[in-house]
Amino acid sequence: MISYQTDGVDMPAIKKRETTEWIKSVAATYGKRVGEIAYIFCSDEKILEVNRQYLQHDYYTDIITFDYCEGNRLSGDLFISLDTVRTNAEQFGTDYDTELHRVIIHGILHLCGINDKGPGEREIMEEAENKALAMR
Repeated sequence: MISYQTDGVDMPAIKKRETTEWIKSVAATYGKRVGEIAYIFCSDEKILEVNRQYLQHDYYTDIITFDYCEGNRLSGDLFISLDTVRTNAEQFGTDYDTELHRVIIHGILHLCGINDKGPGEREIMEEAENKALAMR
């Protein structure tokens, strides 16, 4: 089950049922099935608080993924800063809706085992994001 919640921001204009089906389809391409996934849309201030409290990072980010996966069942809490999504969309010259969906699937790709911090991993993540966005 995928839930969509907010913390101090308005719910973004996403089609929840379609987004859920898309997420399930992307997960299936990695041999995974969706368990309990919670999206928490929030502000920059909230994501900074979560980053400091749980990861000891003192910076803003677009998404923080807490992984509770077991076997091939994806589960996790995904905090998404809508402020940073908007800033990134402007910075990268893309529309807000596309950037929001890129970040939504970015967390799922992390749960599927794709990383983006090591050498060459960023390119692998971007390719996976682009492939997933093409499935929308």
